[in-house]
Amino acid sequence: MAITATQVKELRDRTNAGMMECKKALQESEGDIEGAIKHLREAGAIKAAKKADRAAKEGVVAAHIDADGKHGILVEVNSETDFVAKNEIFQDFISDLIDAVAASGAADLDAANAVSHGDGTIDDFVKAKVMELGENLQFRRMTRFDVDGSGVVASYIHLGGKVGVLLEVGCENDASTADDGFREVVKDLTLHIAASAPAGLAREDIPVDLVEAEKDLFRKQMENSGKPPEILDRIVEGKLGKFYSERCLLEQGFVKDPDVSIANLLEAKGKDLGDTLTVRRFVRYALGE
Repeated sequence: MAITATQVKELRDRTNAGMMECKKALQESEGDIEGAIKHLREAGAIKAAKKADRAAKEGVVAAHIDADGKHGILVEVNSETDFVAKNEIFQDFISDLIDAVAASGAADLDAANAVSHGDGTIDDFVKAKVMELGENLQFRRMTRFDVDGSGVVASYIHLGGKVGVLLEVGCENDASTADDGFREVVKDLTLHIAASAPAGLAREDIPVDLVEAEKDLFRKQMENSGKPPEILDRIVEGKLGKFYSERCLLEQGFVKDPDVSIANLLEAKGKDLGDTLTVRRFVRYALGE
């Protein structure tokens, strides 16, 4: 049957697929729009599968914070080239994806991929963009924070989407969150985390394998020192103090004033506000890590 320009336009508006792909899908479905959409989805899944083993290390880290500051997400979506990552179509795709996932309340990547979007799911949406842009695209990871009690969620995106931070700061009095001083310290903390890349909030949050690797390094550095094992163990524990001060957020020197630790900064700002401020959790994404 003859396919009209109006049918092609309707299908393009609903799927963003190319003109010739829409026309072919309509011909396959004998003019049935829903059938053509199904055909395009299947074609997109096939193309996505074929491209899935191609390296996708470019892309963007992006964030969405709800207007009330109580809910926020951080996502990483990868492309094969920086050229596509800067493409307006890709940027609009990221905006649509993150808005839909944030509004859904999805708590993890699997739930996010299953979120309804348009005539399908977010997973379908990603596969359709693979077909449209001609590159392997991967919705790689996602983190969601929801404030339980008083406090806010904040984000910071650095280097045009190469680094992203999601942070939850708590307080005892929710009125503090409207204070300029509170907002300033939250912003400073997101900047600090982006710049300093802490491995965890406190000592107990540092991965055990990372700590053990440092211990092994210290022992190898002193293996020819001639000191007895019990003395070496004490020296290693002492050296770990510096390691923790560099990798634990609360022990790190504040980037704007290295003589002040983040723990002391929170204590001082809390006193200024007549409140107690705490970093409840954070996550830092670096593109492709």
